[in-house]
Amino acid sequence: AGEEEGFDPMGFSLAVDIRWLREAELKHGRVCMLATVGWIATDLGMRVPGEPFQVSTIEAHDALVKYGTMPHMLVWLGLLEAFGFLALTNMFDGKTDRKPGDFGLRMLYPTDAKGQRE
Repeated sequence: AGEEEGFDPMGFSLAVDIRWLREAELKHGRVCMLATVGWIATDLGMRVPGEPFQVSTIEAHDALVKYGTMPHMLVWLGLLEAFGFLALTNMFDGKTDRKPGDFGLRMLYPTDAKGQRE
């Protein structure tokens, strides 16, 4: 699946594994959705407690650089990426039957087949 006729008119899947492309597409889409929700929530007036976070969305980047928060974010996001890369390599090696984008977070996911479709 995914290598159907007309799916990839630029031919990227000929050079790169389709599972990698799907993983990247899902990850980038999820990051964009979270960024959009964060931007809208901030513009609606929702703020995290603390002085560095009492800024507008336009001023947020400069404020976080000023307070030295960016290196911390880089470290934590780097750790998340490392664990994601481990899951991805296990999928490529066939050690798991993991599908692209599936990190096994099933806490609020319905267990019955009917509930999963609704």
